[in-house]
Amino acid sequence: QVQLVESGGGLVQAGGSLRLSCSASGQTFSRYQMGWFRQAPGKEREFVAAISRRGDRAEYADSVKDRFIISRENAKNTVYLQMNSLKPEDTANYYCAAAPRLGSIATSRGEFDYWGQGTQVTVSS
Repeated sequence: QVQLVESGGGLVQAGGSLRLSCSASGQTFSRYQMGWFRQAPGKEREFVAAISRRGDRAEYADSVKDRFIISRENAKNTVYLQMNSLKPEDTANYYCAAAPRLGSIATSRGEFDYWGQGTQVTVSS
């Protein structure tokens, strides 16, 4: 079992920045690929970004590429999502997730076994 707790959400103006954090406990953090997903009201939960176990590779959704950066500190059992140049369409509840896998980076919901409760991000225009 892995327990995940997100933090760092809030209200920000368009063009601003936020950094989300996700703290993990329960199992060896470095055994898991980590990802961020988001879900806006009335929409499906969608992939945002994911990072390899060592933090040397990452994948991004096209909608956030060149604006968001995912990173991790295995010594602190924490994964981050730095969000820059935020847009109103980035408004959503953001979820951290863990995938116990090797090889190519997981990007689909079904590949992630553990989920946090989410943190709300609201971008005003």
